[in-house]
Amino acid sequence: MDEAQVTRCRTFRFRLHPTYRQAQALIRHLDYQRELYNAALEERIGAWEWERRSVSFYDQCLTLTGLREVRPEVVELGVTVCRGTLERLDRAFAAFFRRKKLGEKPGYRRFKSVGRFHSLQWEDKSGWRLKTDLKRLYIYGIGDVKVNYYRALAGTPKAITVKREGKKWWLSVRCVDVPPESLKPTRREVGIDLGVVNLTATSEGEMIIGPRFGARSESMIADAQRKLELQKRGSNRRRKQTWRVAQLRRRATNQRLDFAHKASRRLVNKYDLIVLEDLAVSNMVRRPRALPDVNEPGAYRPNGARAKARLNNSIHDAGWGTLVSLLSYKAESAGRILVKVDPRHTSQTRAECGHVNAGNRINQAEFRCRSCGHFAHADLNAARNILRAGRAQQRLVSASVES
Repeated sequence: MDEAQVTRCRTFRFRLHPTYRQAQALIRHLDYQRELYNAALEERIGAWEWERRSVSFYDQCLTLTGLREVRPEVVELGVTVCRGTLERLDRAFAAFFRRKKLGEKPGYRRFKSVGRFHSLQWEDKSGWRLKTDLKRLYIYGIGDVKVNYYRALAGTPKAITVKREGKKWWLSVRCVDVPPESLKPTRREVGIDLGVVNLTATSEGEMIIGPRFGARSESMIADAQRKLELQKRGSNRRRKQTWRVAQLRRRATNQRLDFAHKASRRLVNKYDLIVLEDLAVSNMVRRPRALPDVNEPGAYRPNGARAKARLNNSIHDAGWGTLVSLLSYKAESAGRILVKVDPRHTSQTRAECGHVNAGNRINQAEFRCRSCGHFAHADLNAARNILRAGRAQQRLVSASVES
């Protein structure tokens, strides 16, 4: 397919600064849309349990006309917001059926409480208008809201999402037909090994140590959660402490995201070919299976769950998925090539002589080949194997294209 025919989608995020009255109006409409979401979910559940009938997104959209007469305040911002809420539920059901088909844990949809519904979605261009020159966002029923447009938009804005995070409000603008930002070729290639201690180790010998933002804030989050348990449910103090816990978690998430943005940008700027391991992170962080004790009914043998939980927390804290996602879209926009290879035996193979043995990997950091005796850092050796596999995969792709 021609590159000009490919529709590139990209989301731009900006900080919203609503006035007090605008913020209260947005909070009120969050509650209305939460009610609509729960009512639509109840309709789907009831139709299937009592009539064995499926209710589609389009069926529920047809009921919005009658909703204007019964609950006019729900559609005060326009029907577009209501359609966005119904489409959000429809996507959730689609994801549920997809996971069920793949044999994964489906996770059935549940009703949204006040603390679990924080965004309003406009899925088309009606009901809102961007005023970038005036630093404003016009929302039907709300008015002009101040926005910090710190960067220029690219492409054509098609949809927006207004989200509350604690006491802050954010605007996400989804654009299509975003032009690529091609970079000059560097004629450099790199293989990257992702790890827990070293976030990335490259085939050129560069290692980036994972900052472990979650581990840094773990003690503060634990203290905040202990204080939260002492507060009376429904009180203002408990509400404020809940915000405090969420704020600490968001800060670690934002720090991790900022670090991943900077690391991915450096890699995309430096290399034409970037090769990564195709890691199934969701499988790596699964809990170990319980081991029933055959000698004592109802009892279980130790299965290393505590150590595995610590490893899972470290994997989540490293943010591999975030880094790979950012690398993917930045490499596509810059015209770079991103390749994912099979991770098997990359840490057990000597990069130069090709000898494969599980005993070559002495520990987390050391690698010594049992065939030739070569000693190297285990992550750097794995990164060279990853680059070699990526180059071989690219040669096969080029040969198939030429034939």
